[in-house]
Amino acid sequence: MAQPKVSVVIPTMNEEKAIGAVMDAVHSALKPTGIAYEVLIVDTNSKDRTREIAKSKGAIVIDEPRRGYGRAYKTGFEKASGEFVATLDADCTYPAEDIPKFLAMLEKDRLDFITGDRISRMKRGVMSAKHKFGNWVLTKTSNLLYGTNIKDSQSGMWVFRRSIIPKLDVVSDRMALSEEIKIEVRIKGLRMREVPIEYRPREGEVKLNTWRDGIGNLRYMWAKKLGRAKP
Repeated sequence: MAQPKVSVVIPTMNEEKAIGAVMDAVHSALKPTGIAYEVLIVDTNSKDRTREIAKSKGAIVIDEPRRGYGRAYKTGFEKASGEFVATLDADCTYPAEDIPKFLAMLEKDRLDFITGDRISRMKRGVMSAKHKFGNWVLTKTSNLLYGTNIKDSQSGMWVFRRSIIPKLDVVSDRMALSEEIKIEVRIKGLRMREVPIEYRPREGEVKLNTWRDGIGNLRYMWAKKLGRAKP
């Protein structure tokens, strides 16, 4: 097998309803381009057929018994071997077909990090009003505290150069990693671009708790600013 150019990292926990479709979308996006790639499923103790389905679709499944969205991503980044890393959720919300476009953009424009903006092109009904408001508060806070100047601090679709990972002091093992990785890219002076993407309705069980995770992310931003960030 050729050395992968891109490692697609997807955290999972009980995603049997959608993981097959996500894997198919990744293959459909990357196989026609001839780009060598690997798909790393970082699974947090799923009790359903998530791992079985992912393996049958060609994924490398990594067991991560430690809970946490951020912990799963950090484990995936450690195991990735591609020159680039792309991230997706396992629920069909993010457009895998945009990965080749973002890879080309990184190389052509000499960028380090691209993050998807779900807000600019969001269709009615895809995200609840409560979730939109929470996202707005968190994004405004990030922009105020760290000068990130983005529209969607909570987006979980990124494509970036793997070489930047050692430069990022990403601490969170939880949902706050989504905002923290962008903050770190900004703090370290790396070349980042935010690109609008199509955000789609979720397939399967909702894991996000809007109030709990939103307040946790807000607290985390302040803790990081004060030098008190913990996993």
